[in-house]
Parts: sequence; structure tokens; C-alpha cells
Amino acid sequence: MTKKMQLSTVAAALFAANACHAGIDLIAIGSADPASFDRAARTHAPLEAGVSGNVLGGLGSGLAWAGGSLFLALPDRGPNATPYNPLVDDTASYINRFQTFDFQLKRNGGGSGLPFTLTPVLLSTTLFFSATPLVYGTGALGTDESHTLGSGAPALNGRRSFYFTGRSDNFDPAAPSTNPDNGRLDPEGIRLSNDGRSVFVSDEYGPYVYQFDRLSGKRIKSFTLPDHFAVTTPSPRSADEIAGNTVGRIANKGMEGLAITPDGKTLVGVMQANLTQDKKNSVRIVTLGIATGVTHEYAYRLTEGSGVSEILAINDHEFLVDERDGKGLGDDSAAKVKKLFKIDLAGAADVSGISGDLSAYAVPKTLFLDFKAALADAGISAYDIPSKIEGIAFGPDVTIDGRKRHTLFVANDNDFLPSITDSNHPDGVANPNNFYVFAFDDADLGTDAGGKPTVFQKQKIAGASFTFR
Repeated sequence: MTKKMQLSTVAAALFAANACHAGIDLIAIGSADPASFDRAARTHAPLEAGVSGNVLGGLGSGLAWAGGSLFLALPDRGPNATPYNPLVDDTASYINRFQTFDFQLKRNGGGSGLPFTLTPVLLSTTLFFSATPLVYGTGALGTDESHTLGSGAPALNGRRSFYFTGRSDNFDPAAPSTNPDNGRLDPEGIRLSNDGRSVFVSDEYGPYVYQFDRLSGKRIKSFTLPDHFAVTTPSPRSADEIAGNTVGRIANKGMEGLAITPDGKTLVGVMQANLTQDKKNSVRIVTLGIATGVTHEYAYRLTEGSGVSEILAINDHEFLVDERDGKGLGDDSAAKVKKLFKIDLAGAADVSGISGDLSAYAVPKTLFLDFKAALADAGISAYDIPSKIEGIAFGPDVTIDGRKRHTLFVANDNDFLPSITDSNHPDGVANPNNFYVFAFDDADLGTDAGGKPTVFQKQKIAGASFTFR
């Protein structure tokens, strides 16, 4: 099935769709062309597996509102779905970056379908780099009798620009995984500072939390997380890293989500799964003072999904958490669990000094949106719902039927695969990065842990002038 045919089929099903879950309405769906390239043309040369270095993909790993119609979309460590070298988990020297989009949300004048249309327009691409040298793999860890791998140092490096990449062997084996000099980065969460001048990024390899200059992409700060989040024996292979460590984050299940409180003073990160020393389904949430570096830890309990993919601040103590499984388009299966839960950290126990089973300390949670059910109500097959629903962000308010409503944008990570051919799509189907827009009211947020109505506080981002490249 071609992309045009797929979108036409979906649009036809949406003609009859109105409310999707309680008072929360699906109002628009847009997508980015999965066969296009981003604006970092200097990275266009093929990567180790032959994929272009600036293919536009993976956009839904992280999503942040930047004020007005601007959004920041974050790809993860890059294309690694094409096998070429299992010694480095097929990771490539994809230079980490974020994309700036103008999300053109307009009323649908067609008289049928969803009330709005969404057209994502790519404005710029910003590459992440350090002004001081980083550690890159020599290629030795990716070389044996069957495989040969070259240096992991990017050709674009300069005297004061050392780029982060997704290649898994770019680390110092004598240091813990949180060593800020490592050149490997697997970005999963992104948020914008209130002054609009810098972005905060969380990652899975460290886990790391870095601050970058929004305009240049230069790293300007590295935050220190507690030691028990790190693995002491890093490896370029996930299986070896899991087998070789008894504490720290599990490989490929690091700090998957990142929030910033509306006042811009606190970052809130969430792990995808339990730390090695904790019981399964006991997930840690970490608050991090931007100015002070002070951390606190809280427990979240997985109840339906296999992991957490994102966290988003409603106010300074309540958050939305994206809990999901890995089923759906991209997994050759039907989507099952894609849910957003609302949590409240007010009065929650700090579990910084506790390990093991954290379920007794887990923060309360209530269902806010069943994303899979919402799309099913709109006529979208469970086989066509993306498996990786990972990015969530609030956006500009809209007026519907004379009433102002808030918006929530939800995005998927397409793993840089422009199309999917599997048992459910034997003729092939387009696999774009989709952006789903929901409208909601204050009342849909319910009450906080104390029984008072939840107060929605949108982040106030100062206007800043940027030249889009």
C-alpha cells in the first residue's frame, strides 16, 4: 500500500470520528515525509550501513513546544535497523541533532474529517557538539574475523567542535557510563528553557542530562546524576552490558523521558524501566534543580505497559507519563497498551537511598488518555498504530465551537524506516513520523492527590530570534 493510499484510507475512517476518549478529542493528524532529508546537508554522506547521514526520521523520540507554532523534534541515536555489525549493535556514526518545525495547525475547510489539519514544515536542523574533546571508539571493539570497523570520530570534527554520535563504542571503558567525555549519545527527551535560548536533553547511554545552546548546538552544561544510575562496565553490545553489570540502568532503557516544570527551574527525568538493582516494574523518576543540581527520586510503578517513554509537566507537581508496550506498526503486531497516566509527586516518598521493590512508594496515578483506544475510535487499525509512541508536548490553545481548548501533541519514533513490509502489510506500508493532536479542557485533568482540581500551568517561553538553517 502506498503512503497516499494509506492516508486516504485513514482519512475516510476519520470522517465519522468525533470524541475519542471522555472529553479529550482527536482534532488533527500530520506527518513528516519519511523519505526526505533534514537540513544538515553536510552530514548527508552514507553512514556505516549505507543509510544517508541526514535522513529525516526518528522524530518522535522527543517533542518539545517552543512557543507559538514552533516545536522541537528529537531523533534518537540514529538508523540502526539495517544490519552491518552486531559487535556495535549496528549503531552508526549518526551525528545527534534536533529538528525545528513549524506545525501549521489550521481549520479543516473541507466540511468533513477532523476539525483541523496539521502540516509539519521543517525549518532547521541543529547538531549537538562539545567544545572540548570527546572519547570515540577506535574501531577495535567492532572488529573481529568477520567484521571491520573504522574510527568513530566524525569527519566534521574541528578544533573546537567535537560531535556526539549514536555509535555505541564511543566511550571510555575505564570510566562509568555517565562519563560526560564519552562521545556516544542516545537522546530520548528534549525540553526548552523558559528564556528560549537552550535545550535540555536526556539520554539512554549514560544516562546523561545535558544542556545545549539552542542556536549553535554547543553543550553548555552537564548535570550529575546519582552514581547508582550508571553502569561501571560499559560495552558496545547491549547484551554484554546487561550481563556485565549488577547496578545501574539497563541497556537501551535509560532516561527515556524528560519534563521541565512551568517555572523553568526543575527538570524531571524518568527511566524507561527499572534499574538493575530494582525490582521489575519499579521505575525511577528524578527531579533535578537546574540551578542547584540537587536531585530527588520517586517511584513509578508500571501496571500495563512494558516501559515508560515520556513525562510532561502539567504544573510543578503533576505530570503526564507515557506508559506503553512495544506492539503495533513496526513490530508486526497489533498495538495494545499506549496510555497516558497522570501522576502527582506532592507528598511522594523520596527513594534515593532505597533499592529493590519500590512499589510501596509508587506515586498515585490515574488514566488521562488511552491513545490506542482513541485511534481505534477514529477507525485506525491496531496494526497501523505505531509501536513507539514516545514524544508528548502541550501546544498552543485552539478555539473549537467558540470554546478555548488546550492542545496535546503526541509523536511516534519510526526508527528511521520509511516503510514497513510485514505479515500484516505484505505489500508494504508507509511508516512516517506522525503527529497526533488532541484537544482537552481543564476539567479533563481531574484532581490532584489532595482532591483539589488540577491547575494547568503552561510553560511560558520568552520570544527569541533565531535564524533557521
